[in-house]
Amino acid sequence: MKLIVGLGNPDAQYLNTFHNLGFICVEKAAALFGAEFTKEKFRALIAEKGTGENKVIFAKPLTYMNLSGESVREIAAFYKIESKDVLIIYDDFDLEKGFVRIRESGSAGTHNGMRNVIKELGTENFPRVRVGFKPKEPMLIPLIDYVLSAMREEDKPIFTEATARAAHAAADFASGVSVPLLIQKYNGKK
Repeated sequence: MKLIVGLGNPDAQYLNTFHNLGFICVEKAAALFGAEFTKEKFRALIAEKGTGENKVIFAKPLTYMNLSGESVREIAAFYKIESKDVLIIYDDFDLEKGFVRIRESGSAGTHNGMRNVIKELGTENFPRVRVGFKPKEPMLIPLIDYVLSAMREEDKPIFTEATARAAHAAADFASGVSVPLLIQKYNGKK
């Protein structure tokens, strides 16, 4: 069984912001499986596909970004999913805009949502997909405002491609492709 979680914020005002790149990716990954977010449990919107060992759970925590780990822990505990089978997808300001980076484990860096996931799971040893959004030009607003700002129209093709790549990586993970192979296939920027 696999758990694919996209981090984000549930309110409509955050829909197309950088901080919701995880939600966008997990929605696309679920769609690749024909799974729809029709259930609300474990303080998350849930989409499921398959049964038993072949079951894949896609989740969008409703706890808001900084408490995402609480929902992730509840889902993983209920289904007895090991951390190696939990994939977290999230936005990352430390990566260039449109860059996708997959890792088997690691720290949270500057990401508060990931800090909470690590705290709640009690380990850094779970795979993750990060989608970069750091601009090339100097920022004229504080980081917190930038993270919660809408993507510019001219950047949408970059993020459409990056979120699609991240979603395909998540779908491959759910299908049993190893993380080292995902790294080889998807890391970088097209």
